[in-house]
Amino acid sequence: MFKGQPKGLFALALANTGERFGYYTMLAVFALFLKANFGLTAGQAGLIYSVFLGLVYFLPIVGGALADRFGFGKMVTIGIAVMFAGYLLLAVPLGSDALALVVMIAALILISFGTGLFKGNLQVMVGDLYNDPQYAHKRDEGFSLFYMAINIGSLFAPIAAVGLKKWGESLGFADNDAYHFSFAAACLSLVVSILIYYCFRGTFRHVEGKRSKSSGSKEAEALPELSREETKSRIVALCLVFAVVIFFWMAFQQSGLTLTFFADEFTSMEAPGITGLPFNVLNLVFIILIVYAAFSLFQSDSRKGKLISVGVIAACLGALVWQYTQLLEVTSLEAPIFQQFNPFFVVALTPVSMAIFSYLAAKKKEPSAPRKIAYGMIVAAAAYALMIFASIGLATPDAQKAAKDAGETLTLAGPYWLISTYLILTFGELLLSPIGISFVTKVAPPKYKGMMMGGWFAATAIGNLLVQVGGHLWGPLPLWIVWAVFVALCLISAAFMFSMMKRLEAATK
Repeated sequence: MFKGQPKGLFALALANTGERFGYYTMLAVFALFLKANFGLTAGQAGLIYSVFLGLVYFLPIVGGALADRFGFGKMVTIGIAVMFAGYLLLAVPLGSDALALVVMIAALILISFGTGLFKGNLQVMVGDLYNDPQYAHKRDEGFSLFYMAINIGSLFAPIAAVGLKKWGESLGFADNDAYHFSFAAACLSLVVSILIYYCFRGTFRHVEGKRSKSSGSKEAEALPELSREETKSRIVALCLVFAVVIFFWMAFQQSGLTLTFFADEFTSMEAPGITGLPFNVLNLVFIILIVYAAFSLFQSDSRKGKLISVGVIAACLGALVWQYTQLLEVTSLEAPIFQQFNPFFVVALTPVSMAIFSYLAAKKKEPSAPRKIAYGMIVAAAAYALMIFASIGLATPDAQKAAKDAGETLTLAGPYWLISTYLILTFGELLLSPIGISFVTKVAPPKYKGMMMGGWFAATAIGNLLVQVGGHLWGPLPLWIVWAVFVALCLISAAFMFSMMKRLEAATK
């Protein structure tokens, strides 16, 4: 999986890992910060949260247009600088008055615009590494590794956000002001990113230029001309996919909003005995190492490689046993910590997913990309169906708040309901997100690849804007209705995909 990849991939992936760590550290506590610091309702917090996410995924269209004119590397560097300024503003505790709100909004605009310059253009640079014929057959694996690196950054973000907030409180800062320590971490992560970027720039400098220079090779010149009808057919197929993935991201990004509200208001913050083991991120790292070492054990051609793999597995198992002996009788939890499980599952399951699809491909039974996307929507619906079961017997959010304020005993769900939901959502993500990007690059007419990739980001942006729906539903409605809305939207989207399947699959041929 790691062999035969261009060296520039690892440098760009690591630079992206640092940036994503800062972004998700901030995002892990952002919705809670909005409610605690400014006294916003769930709906108001959801509006700000979703508009910010929407801008983060919409502005890469602008960033791509600027890169086509001025170069990808230049826009990536400027993007990091602009993001740094935004996070720096966000890190300053200014209180909760109107000025603080205005400064926070200005910070969010800077962060979203900087991300727009950085995010999409870094992906284009990764893709251009594979324009070289010797790496062309490794493109899908390369993007899987790049996607995995994103999630390594976000894996450590929730525990960092919680730990930094507690550290701020221990230094005497008020609860609201302590959140700013988590935001300050994003500034430091960007410093690490830019250092990695420039220290290893020599491995990818050749893809920093404008698209016309980086992809204007003989291979590009030899791209086949499509008929007008075929071009139209492909664009229509992509637009149909874009329409569907809007609702996936609307449901998936509830992880930072309603699922975090559920963790904060309805989930027991105690994990007794061995059930507390997964809430230490170090233990999750040991599990990831065991998974990768197991794959290496079976794939390695040398005896030395197999022995190293066995050694890693034994060491990690020993570390987990030792960690178990150090567990407290009851492990105390924090709501944002649950957000570490999605990136953990992505990193741990990526090689499993790749192995399954490689096996199916060898048997000529691998589903088409549109079918994988449709299956991903069904899986997402299953995740929220599980949340319906988790919410049986629980009060409405408004009633729960009233009971808490009155000092009454609260009925709470166990923490593993949320963990299981994140596991199922991750299966859906692996079926849809990297597959969807691959589908766009494969199906888009050669002359409209940039525009179609922009369409993917625009669909993601709209989905993130619609995340606020969850915030507006949160309050007087029974929880099962909140989750049922996402179940219904995902199932309707899947049914639409299957109804258009012949048309979509025809576009891939």
